[in-house]
Amino acid sequence: MEGPITVAAARAHYAGGDSHNFDHVLRVTALAERIARAEGADLVVVHTAALLHDIGESRTREHHHQIGAALARELLRDQPTGFVAAVTHAIEAHRFRTPPAPQTLEAQVVFDADKLDALGAIGVARACAYAGERGNALWNTPWRIIATENGDAVSRPVALGDAYTPGHEFVYKLSHIADQLYTATARAIARERAAFMQSFFDRLDQEAMGLL
Repeated sequence: MEGPITVAAARAHYAGGDSHNFDHVLRVTALAERIARAEGADLVVVHTAALLHDIGESRTREHHHQIGAALARELLRDQPTGFVAAVTHAIEAHRFRTPPAPQTLEAQVVFDADKLDALGAIGVARACAYAGERGNALWNTPWRIIATENGDAVSRPVALGDAYTPGHEFVYKLSHIADQLYTATARAIARERAAFMQSFFDRLDQEAMGLL
């Protein structure tokens, strides 16, 4: 896929080696292109926005969508105004719980691809890597008990410090992602990935308790 920003040029704007790095960007870009083709979205807009969607991460996590959009606007200053607006909106609108919501098909595609990267085998690996980076436990409670004991809190993260495990991340966030997606293509991918994740955490619980 060709566009105004090459993979090498995009990579130069990313730093760090945690679970949310340029490997994530490449996976999101590949997924976004797949979804864009199936949904009839503008491939160049989607490709460019996906490559640049996290360039603000090196400045700040909290507002990286806004900073990333501003950086992209500068990088694309020689491109047509409408194209730049489409790309920067997709970058601004890719956050899970932070406005603005994606208003265009291209923005919805990038949003969906970014969220899909938290599901499936990759999602399991990222959740475990995230726990390791922060010194959290790999396991302490079966995920079904976490879900039952927390009632209405299931839909939002809870600060548990070191006791926060990949199982908590699955209950509080990952198991809800499929319901937040916009495109039919992404929802179909999410269903399969979510089913895999649930089977993994079921198995993890059994092994951790010595049942298997």
